[in-house]
Amino acid sequence: MTAIVTSKITVTAIGKTLGAEINGVDLRQAIPTEIVAQIMDAWFQHLVLRFRGQQGMSTQQLVNFSKLFGELDRAPITTVGTGKPYLSEFPEITAISNIVVDGKPIGGLGSYEAEWHTDMSYKEETPSASLLYSIEIPPSGGDTWFSSMYAAYEALPDDLKRKIASLKCVHDASRNSAGMLRKGFKEVTDPRQTVGAVHPIVRTHPITKRKALFLGRRRNAYIPGLSLEESEALLDELWAHAIKPEFTWAQQWQVGDLLIWDNRCTMHRRDSFDPNARRLMHRTQVKGDRPF
Repeated sequence: MTAIVTSKITVTAIGKTLGAEINGVDLRQAIPTEIVAQIMDAWFQHLVLRFRGQQGMSTQQLVNFSKLFGELDRAPITTVGTGKPYLSEFPEITAISNIVVDGKPIGGLGSYEAEWHTDMSYKEETPSASLLYSIEIPPSGGDTWFSSMYAAYEALPDDLKRKIASLKCVHDASRNSAGMLRKGFKEVTDPRQTVGAVHPIVRTHPITKRKALFLGRRRNAYIPGLSLEESEALLDELWAHAIKPEFTWAQQWQVGDLLIWDNRCTMHRRDSFDPNARRLMHRTQVKGDRPF
């Protein structure tokens, strides 16, 4: 059966400061140019888009849709002990999963909580977007939370905006979003010794030109030019502000959900879930540029 794609999608806001559900498009079919333009407009406005009911989406279809947003990054090697990508024929696909096959995890992050973060902010050039597609989900838990860094920045007091306007932050490369030490990195005990990219605390979105907080990860972050005590106090203040409930929205997953979020103006985290339950997501990541 051939799906009929209408010439107009329906965009329904599902969060106060970010998040919208898109209806009227089947991502398993070729998408007309005018629909792609509408999706892009909705994405820039709502930062996180959810497409429900996309069960049975093939890996190739996921890759094809992801490429509408830009060139894709190659997936990191997450299949522990093999040195090989998760899917050799699709090097863009990452498995986010707790499933173990033959004693080895097939993907990353397991079943525990993932802390608030921006994807790969420790790189000099950070990804512009991430897409996550649900294949298996646990009965409960595993919700993904998002926070609008536009809204967080705009709600800052004027004096704090002035204080951070020209400041930069070192983004720790040693640990992942679950707090695990990456292979080849040493334990950091003094944030002033943090290894990673240095980015402005306030970044400008290259498309919308709006300003947003850009905090990355809290662990081992450091603001050059400040004493350790000053840096810690200022970062604590900014983080406490950035994840206030009024800036956030939670995605409760259903099988067949596909989410895309703008990595340049959001942060996200994930709730833990029962390690005996299975969770399998396929993720793609869109290349970005150096924050400014």
